[in-house]
Amino acid sequence: MPPTLASLVHHSALKLTVRAGEERLATPVRWAHASELADPVPYMEGGELLLITALKLDAEDPEAMRRYVRRLGQAGVAGLGFAVGVHYATIPDALVDAAAEEGLPLLEVPRRTPFLAISKAVSAAISAEQYQAVTAGFAAQRDLTKQALGGGPAGLLAALAGQVDGWAALYDATGAVVAAAPEWAARRAARLTPEVERLHARTPPASLVVGGEADRVELHTLGTSRRPRAALAVGTGAPLGTAERYAVHSAIALLTLTTERSRSLHEAEQRVGAAVLRMLLAGEPEHARTAAGSLYGDLLDAPYRLIIAEAASATAARAHADGRTAPHGAPRPVDAPRPVDAPRPDDAPRPVAGSAPSRRRCGRGAPAGPLAALAEHVEAAAARAGEALLVVPDGERLVLLTADGGAAARACVGYAAAVDQARTTGQALAGRTDEPVMGLSAPAGPIAAATAYRQAEQALSVARRRGRALVEHEEVATGSVVQLLSDDAVRAFADGLLRALREHDATGRGDLVASLRAWLSRHGQWDAAAAELGVHRHTLRYRMRRVEEILGRSLDDPDVRMELWLALKATSGTE
Repeated sequence: MPPTLASLVHHSALKLTVRAGEERLATPVRWAHASELADPVPYMEGGELLLITALKLDAEDPEAMRRYVRRLGQAGVAGLGFAVGVHYATIPDALVDAAAEEGLPLLEVPRRTPFLAISKAVSAAISAEQYQAVTAGFAAQRDLTKQALGGGPAGLLAALAGQVDGWAALYDATGAVVAAAPEWAARRAARLTPEVERLHARTPPASLVVGGEADRVELHTLGTSRRPRAALAVGTGAPLGTAERYAVHSAIALLTLTTERSRSLHEAEQRVGAAVLRMLLAGEPEHARTAAGSLYGDLLDAPYRLIIAEAASATAARAHADGRTAPHGAPRPVDAPRPVDAPRPDDAPRPVAGSAPSRRRCGRGAPAGPLAALAEHVEAAAARAGEALLVVPDGERLVLLTADGGAAARACVGYAAAVDQARTTGQALAGRTDEPVMGLSAPAGPIAAATAYRQAEQALSVARRRGRALVEHEEVATGSVVQLLSDDAVRAFADGLLRALREHDATGRGDLVASLRAWLSRHGQWDAAAAELGVHRHTLRYRMRRVEEILGRSLDDPDVRMELWLALKATSGTE
């Protein structure tokens, strides 16, 4: 620890005598400084032992001494050393009384003790304290390194908590606590998640101090990338000393190395995962198991779900590029799966059933933006549950293979619910505006990966049109086809198909649109439709002939009736 007034008084070579302020001799001394100025305060930083001979002071004036001593106390001066036998044979009573009133330690410096000796003693003590701190820091670094190599992050945190006489916790990229030491610290650390999220919003490296003197917590980001991959919390009952600071910095360096190494391993895992996914989609589950080894546990054998996610902005761009309208104005089924061998508009084929493995290019690049946030959220959930997860970046998409009913699948559903809730309330989730859109397949086995991928694509397509963050394939199978008509291209086609009939009705020459809707809804039954309209069946027959004449199409054609019915549904706003 740094030198104190008491240690200087006990220094046998200095021969100092305490004349006032005995109760404050434990005050640390940052430096010893000699000054004969009447007001040395502007040149003080606080914590100094001020050495004087009273050359320019009227040390026998009680009022002047009270002002002088009070000003020194307010400036944070640690103590006052008065050299006797120079200008005053003894310390004047006025100065002794003023120091006693203020509680400022007053030390008598004998004539044979030069101020330089006191300065050297303080400097030597500070140097010894710093050397001891550096030595302790190196020892702490060795211990932390040993623990990190042998016990991983958990062992390192336990050693760090002992070094700082407090607690330590590690957070993942989502702000969730992944390890803490001692065990009780996990509850304390969990309450700091909002502060950790605020820290993650800063440009790394960044740090934050929260709490008071008796419950002080330092938060530090970990990692060298633009987005922090983890955070370290260190809680103590007092500000950190030099040795403790060395220990914290060593822990930050070691954990950063661990996270960066984990990132490299993670990237290698993704490359393996991309190859495994390609094999699964090519109908080669045995080869996929051989390539994966024990990397994904029993994920490839148990029922799993396949999730395809893409950013909302990519979804909008894809819908615009696809066009959705076929020649002659006939709408293409918007939610039908894309033909197996048909390339996408960007000429980047996705891994779909039936295509050769050499044509699939899963694993292109790392996820970015909202997909990166989704990947981190799902990976953190899987890690906490000890669950295997396959994550493959695929250009503008992210493909995930998760255990059916597992923590990762639930994390996806929960993430999507939060996005939908934020959209409903008009607020961006955690400051983000471009959130993922996801499609979730039905449970599948290793031989049905291609089917699961196609199901996830179909669900993703429906999610785009419904404006939802996630749609499960079961919803696609059980929902109404009418919900698939909420597409601008479909509405434009419907408006164009019915425009001539609506223009006819607008002239007051008959209600052809309403008559057509009633006739189609009654499956072409003349009497039932006429009764619904309140007209004679001959009147209805005449109107349907007029519909055929105006449209130039025969109502005997089932395709024509289907298109007209869908056009009516798409423009009526009814389900």
